Amino acid sequence: MSSRISTQATVMPNTDKISLRTWVAVLGSVVGCFMAGMNVHVTNASLPDVRGSLGATFEEGSWITTAYLVAEIIIIPITGWLVSIFSMRRVLMVGTSGFVLFSMACSLAPNIQTMILARALQGAFGGVLIPLSFQLIVGELPPHKHSLGMALFAVANNVAQAAGPSLGGWLTDAYSWRWIFYLQVPPGIVLLAAIGWSVKPQPMRLEKLKQGDWWGIITMAMGLSSLQIMLEEGGREDWFASSFIVNCTLLAVLGIAGFIYAELKSKTPFINLRLLGRYNFGLASLMQFCFGAVVFGVVFLVPNYFAEVHGYNASQIGAMMIPYGIIQFIMSFATPRLMRWTSARTAIVAGFLITGLGCLMNIHLNPDAAYNVIVPSLIVRGIGQSLVVVALGVMAIQGLEKDQVGSASGLFSMVRNIGGAIGIALSSQIVVEREKLHAQRIGESVTSFAQATQERLVETVRMLSHGHLDHAAALYGAGAARLRLQALGLIDQIVRRDALLLAYSDAFYIAGLAMLACVLAGFFLRKN
Repeated sequence: MSSRISTQATVMPNTDKISLRTWVAVLGSVVGCFMAGMNVHVTNASLPDVRGSLGATFEEGSWITTAYLVAEIIIIPITGWLVSIFSMRRVLMVGTSGFVLFSMACSLAPNIQTMILARALQGAFGGVLIPLSFQLIVGELPPHKHSLGMALFAVANNVAQAAGPSLGGWLTDAYSWRWIFYLQVPPGIVLLAAIGWSVKPQPMRLEKLKQGDWWGIITMAMGLSSLQIMLEEGGREDWFASSFIVNCTLLAVLGIAGFIYAELKSKTPFINLRLLGRYNFGLASLMQFCFGAVVFGVVFLVPNYFAEVHGYNASQIGAMMIPYGIIQFIMSFATPRLMRWTSARTAIVAGFLITGLGCLMNIHLNPDAAYNVIVPSLIVRGIGQSLVVVALGVMAIQGLEKDQVGSASGLFSMVRNIGGAIGIALSSQIVVEREKLHAQRIGESVTSFAQATQERLVETVRMLSHGHLDHAAALYGAGAARLRLQALGLIDQIVRRDALLLAYSDAFYIAGLAMLACVLAGFFLRKN
């Protein structure tokens, strides 16, 4: 291997000896992957502060996340094609520079319109960092180091999910929400230095632009962006009662159908969808889709649960996520050794099983279920997730040709992000709809004529009166009318709280079942 790595990640090393520059390039790309992954979640705990500071409505504030995700999901699939034209070095350098630049622009945004534009451009430039990390690991490390490379990739992805809300919440409460975007600057500078030193410049192949699969790129961009917007905004717009959501759905269906047709018919597709027909890669991608849906959905549910049910602030929510990140950091490096003792398939099956059990630990939530219940389940899920990310990535790429690594990395990252977008939308919708259903069912038994309700009303009125009223005065006395109204309001709050707890329990239950279904799929993966 040369002293500097090739920018074409499809060139596999021909020796087991790995140069320092190769390790620097791989580790640098992992830093970039961490930056991009953390940035998706870093605003989750801080959105109310951002909206308030910029004078934005709830709907406008939601686009702070949506704009980033839409731009990112468009760029991820075309990253491999961009590398084949401009070289790995240029794509990484431009992507990192733009990501850092627009992170600073987000911090300095004077209004919501500027913030949304800066977030979209931040997502566009940062979208190359996750698939290129995967591509460098697979393309530059020898097969016997892939498990270690995937462990690094797992650390970047998994720890970022916990670090984002934790750091974002702490910085928002301690200083200002504007500081959360400066988090990207130091690692961005480190990444630029690592790329500049370790990745060899290569000439551009601009002639490929003329032969570009532009119809496929346009339909992909239209389909995936419309799908992302539909999923992000559907709940707020009452889904298909909104003409906006209906139009987004039609564009998504037409765009994705056109994209699939174009890629299967093109002689030079920008991404090889036929890889999904490969047995292991196709099955692993389907499992990756489900995994992304559950992981992103759960990461979305937990902060909302703490905020809605227990009234935690941003820094408290962030603190609850710290053990989740620590256990994933430890397990990501332990997984390669476990895989050597057993097998990648065994690690995958165990990972999905443990993740599923972690979700099922939260199916009997009650008013006392705070950090004492949620944090242990987060730790269990963190163990399982680390096993899945490392082992599933290794299993998916086994047997792939060197020139297919770019398409494979783009596809594998794309299905995870699409799954994540669908998972967040489904989890939020499940909580909303199930809360309504449970509130209705509980309300049917909580009536003014029910004996239990009357007893609870009397107890509450007497509590509000500090025990100065007897049973009859509390229930019928004219002087207690105002207290009875307050008591009824408190009972209504209890009904809504119990309905919300049941709704969150249902969402975790469905997530657990999805992971157990992936356990069965894991047994069908073929060992190479």
